This record gives sequence, C-alpha cells and structure tokens, in this order.
Amino acid sequence: MSTLIIHPASTSTHDSSQPRVRQVANAAPFTWLRNGWADLVRGWPASLGLGLLFAGIGYLLTNHAWGHAHLTLFFTSGFLLVAPFLALGFYGLSRRLESQSGASLFAAMQGNLNSIGMYALTLAFILSVWERISAILVGLFYQGGIAMGDQISLTSLVSGQNLEFTIAWTLAGGILAALVFALSLVTLPLLMERKVDFITAMLTSLRAVRLNPLPMLIWAAAIVVLVVIGEALWFAGLAVILPLLGHATWHAYRDLVAAE
Repeated sequence: MSTLIIHPASTSTHDSSQPRVRQVANAAPFTWLRNGWADLVRGWPASLGLGLLFAGIGYLLTNHAWGHAHLTLFFTSGFLLVAPFLALGFYGLSRRLESQSGASLFAAMQGNLNSIGMYALTLAFILSVWERISAILVGLFYQGGIAMGDQISLTSLVSGQNLEFTIAWTLAGGILAALVFALSLVTLPLLMERKVDFITAMLTSLRAVRLNPLPMLIWAAAIVVLVVIGEALWFAGLAVILPLLGHATWHAYRDLVAAE
C-alpha cells in the first residue's frame, strides 16, 4: 500500500454522507501497478482468460472496420474510453483475492446493479459521441476520400502525413479521454463495494482527481502508454495489459477512498 497523505482540512470539512477521499504520494501509481501485477500472477487463469477475450474482440472489431477510416480510429482509440467498464471482472477478482472469499462477481454487483447500469450507459453515450467526432474529423480533413491502400490508423497519426488532422483528432480525443478518466477513476470499484448512486460515485472520482493532480497525471500517462503499446502489438499485448491495469485500479481505489 502506498503512502497516504491526509490533510487535516480535508477531513474536518468532509460531508459524512459522501465517501471520504484521501491524498496519496506521487509515486503511488507505481505501487498500484506492482500490486496489480501481484494480483494478475495470483489469479492468472481468470485474468489472462478475460484479457485474451477483450484483446480478441478488439482485434476483430478493428480488423472489421479496416475499410472504414474513421471506424479504424474509433475502435483503436475507443478502448481508452470503455476500459473502465471492461475492467469490471478484474476489479471483482482483486476484491476476491483481497478478502479471500469465494463471492462471485455478480454477487458483488447485484446490490447496486441499477447504478452500475447507469454508469455503463454514461460511458456508452460518451463512446457514441467519440464515434461521431471521429467521423466528422475524417470528413473535414479528408474531403477527397481515402484510398483503400491508405487507411488511417494510430500509426498514421504520428507520421506527419496530415498534421492538422493529427492535432485536431488528438485534442478532441484527449479531452474526452480526460473526462472519462476523471469520472471513472474509482467509480466502478466504489459501486461494486458500497450502496451509493452512480452520481455520488462519479463525484467521488472527480474529488480524487482534484485532490491528487500529479499522481493522477502520472497514472493517466501510464494507462495511455501501456494501452498504446498493447494495441501496437496487434492487440495481443492487451491480453496482459488490461488485466494489469484493471487489478491496479482496484488498488488505486483502496488508496484513494477511505474505508467506511
């Protein structure tokens, strides 16, 4: 567990009806990754099984979209937006390893299914917005069309072939990704463990980001770098990276949100 830094001011003004958020050390993300790796090793059959499933789905979706430029970009980048929900199984596994109980994932969720469902719909809406934005940007910057042999991919974004498109696409995607990150940091783990509504959970996530700007910047950068590496390996790397990040996020939740 990483070093926690709790300021007196943050505890004295705390609303008792809201989960209490803690401040963590700047190096905390590296501890979360180390603890996440330990969970992956302990529960490797289930973790790698889910990781392979998600990596396979990602590869199939991207391969299917290869003839449609904006869909190629949408699917390869969309993982960053839906990853918090895809990691649900990893949160549940880390919770079981922590408590050494045989409780199933469904048992952990069933007390708060409505809020978890509303959170899923929120992510789905943001993902649909990103699909439209990707389509609009491709239409604006590639008005003459795109040849089948010259598909847009994440690789082409850094090639300098169309710098204006790269800047616009990266800015738009970065804003949405930052929004999802801030709203999702501890939301699902909190919904799984406590009977709170999804608005309270997302506000708790926002408070955790606000109170820990530098650790959150480091954590967000680590997520982006690892996911990009996984996708660059034709999604095969995500079979390990998604479980690692999912388990690590559970430990981030444990550090950031104080126990009841």
